[in-house]
Amino acid sequence: MKNQIAKIKEELGTKLSTVSAADGLAVIESSFKKTMKELFTDMKALVPEDKREAGQLINELKNEFEAKFKAMRAELASGAKTEVTLDLSIASPEFVRGKIHPLIRVGKMMEDVYKEMGFSIAYGPEVENDKHNYEMLNMPYYHPARDMQDTFYLEYPNVLLRSHTSCVQIRYMLAHKPPFMIISPGVVYRVDEIDMQHTPCFYQVEGLVVGEGINLANLKWAMTESAKRIFGDSLQVRFSPCYYPYTEPSAAVDMSCIMCGGKGCRTCKGTGWMRVAGAGMVHPNVFEGVGYSRETQGFAFGWGLNRLPMLYFKIAEMRKLFENEISLWEQL
Repeated sequence: MKNQIAKIKEELGTKLSTVSAADGLAVIESSFKKTMKELFTDMKALVPEDKREAGQLINELKNEFEAKFKAMRAELASGAKTEVTLDLSIASPEFVRGKIHPLIRVGKMMEDVYKEMGFSIAYGPEVENDKHNYEMLNMPYYHPARDMQDTFYLEYPNVLLRSHTSCVQIRYMLAHKPPFMIISPGVVYRVDEIDMQHTPCFYQVEGLVVGEGINLANLKWAMTESAKRIFGDSLQVRFSPCYYPYTEPSAAVDMSCIMCGGKGCRTCKGTGWMRVAGAGMVHPNVFEGVGYSRETQGFAFGWGLNRLPMLYFKIAEMRKLFENEISLWEQL
């Protein structure tokens, strides 16, 4: 073992003489620790009379090089060897441009379509209060419709993450008088379970039109026309009676499933249709709450924006929109 230790000393000395950076020293030090473990293991196989001498030699080796490692770390850290070589001839790495997320692409398409139709865009805070998110939308604290939208509270019961962008419409009406046409895109939060068509954080594009003579025919045209401008004239749109506390009468809006052509598939749960929006004539209580006359006329709608890229790009599951698969974005 004496000859073995002498050979290790010689090899370590040679390696240390070539070290010029901390990472190189770390590699040698890691290798040295493994060597020490092997030496102690080999020592156990020696006869008792040889173990004492071997143990002394191993400890001397350990102490000697631990001191050298410590001295070299201090020397390198002090900047004794800080010379930096800059090679301007090295080619720069190729720049790879990223892809715009499908949600952003379809969201911008929706904004462009509605701006062409004469709508303005309104934005509001994601952290809302109970009054704007529920109370002024005809949902007092005891209203059962809150259970469907109950969101994430920051300070219960008054400060929460908004469950829809309808609260932007409330803020807009408080600051403006009719007539006007607005959309309010943005992220919203609900306690939905994650599945093929739901996530607890998603995007909406809501709209509000208020003015004299506004009726359901105007609502149906606005939603059908905007959908066809994005998905093509062959798209089928249907309206069916539904309930929303802030509109009356109200309608659920379905689009024919592009994944299966309306035949029924896993994405549309075999129905051939996908629910993508809710709409209706604004409830008189909402108008009264913002200081308008109860006879004011207007309609509101809300698109579930997450489902539109699924249809537009034929993505089978909504979860794919959040998995950040660059290879998928490159295909779209």
